[in-house]
Amino acid sequence: MGFKFEKLIIWQKAMEFGENINTLSQKFPKEELFNLSSQIRRAADSIALNISEGAIGQSNLEFKKFMGYAIRSLAEAVTCLYKAKRRNYVSHEEFTLHYEFAFNLMNMMAAFKEKIK
Repeated sequence: MGFKFEKLIIWQKAMEFGENINTLSQKFPKEELFNLSSQIRRAADSIALNISEGAIGQSNLEFKKFMGYAIRSLAEAVTCLYKAKRRNYVSHEEFTLHYEFAFNLMNMMAAFKEKIK
């Protein structure tokens, strides 16, 4: 049983990315709680949310549209990650770890989107 999106590797990876970013953002300064911390969490969580929403849609065209939203959310999360690095909230090693995960996820998502007919 279960929802079909639960079987998607991109959804599973997006869920993992969201949790990793949530943990990372807890290290940001308190003054960022309603700014960058909130923004990066929402963007990272939005990836899996859009994948799941698209997967239960009525058409492949709709699924493709939601995959586009998910890809945009991932780009937003990466931009927030850059902001965190520039503000010295994360180390170079932490940035690289999450950036590489995001890069691989982006490639997987883009390839998946192209296969939706």
